[in-house]
Amino acid sequence: MDVDGDRASVAIVGGNNSHLVGKDGEALDALQELTRLAVYRETGQRSRLMLDIDGYRIGRRTAATDAARGAIESVQSNGVPVELAPMNAFERKVVHDVVAESGLVSGSKGEGVNRHVVISQGSADDSE
Repeated sequence: MDVDGDRASVAIVGGNNSHLVGKDGEALDALQELTRLAVYRETGQRSRLMLDIDGYRIGRRTAATDAARGAIESVQSNGVPVELAPMNAFERKVVHDVVAESGLVSGSKGEGVNRHVVISQGSADDSE
């Protein structure tokens, strides 16, 4: 367990835990939400706890950061907005943070599993 800013982070490592991550991290997301609900039930306080299993979220953070940096480079060189592939809320937040540091603008478009980030030089229509 670790604390990053105001967010507690719990990592489960070792063994074969792929079934706890599930397809595209769906099981991991569900476990994280259940863990947050358990904390809320015991403390009455909402938790921003982040659960990771076998480095899955770290890998997704790295992939999202790399995608954001590639898109930023493209937008800076040719000025054309870039739409990234659909991502979950965690990955979109990572992208928005990287884009904000670059001085460009990002916004989220789409609904549900099709929600994705658009990176541009101008203002975003729909930010997250």
